[in-house]
Amino acid sequence: MAEQVWRVGDLARETGVTVRALHHYDQLGLLVPSSRTSGGHRSYTESDVHRLHRIVALRGFGFPLEDIAALLHADPDQDPRDLIRQQLTLVEDRIARAGALRTRLLEVLDGLEHTVEPSTSEFLRLIEETVTMNQPLTPDEFARLIRQREEFARSLSAEEFAALLKRREDAFAALTPADRERLEANRARMIPPGTGLDPADG
Repeated sequence: MAEQVWRVGDLARETGVTVRALHHYDQLGLLVPSSRTSGGHRSYTESDVHRLHRIVALRGFGFPLEDIAALLHADPDQDPRDLIRQQLTLVEDRIARAGALRTRLLEVLDGLEHTVEPSTSEFLRLIEETVTMNQPLTPDEFARLIRQREEFARSLSAEEFAALLKRREDAFAALTPADRERLEANRARMIPPGTGLDPADG
């Protein structure tokens, strides 16, 4: 069975990464398509898709393109499970931040609806949490988050860990479709490729 290939436009539609960004990655040598059609059009293979996932994930962690190039060169065959676990840690942290921001917004809105003007300090906290919510973690912050998560997991018994996972699943299931849509929109804004935040998309 022949390996599936994607033309650049197809890959852009499938992933949400813009054609312009894919061209930029090709020019930088970050993601050079494995082949070209007889007409010279870029053709991407499954291995190219895996590499693109690494690029997108690392951008989401806050790495600049120059550092990503070095990381890809130093470890071209990274186990994708490791990267996906790291992404999961990042997404869980952002879900927690989104939950805290949602609570703060509801408190402020409730006050306004009851004609109780929120204090300036409450607005300052709201601004801080909104800014934090919309900023990607730096590599150092992400490394610290992983260490804290691993230390916490090691401190739990098997039963406690299973209960924690269940609570997380229940909390996510309790989100309304609108909440999930907002979380996904925030996540998309944090990942530069295909969002307009990438220098190539400027």
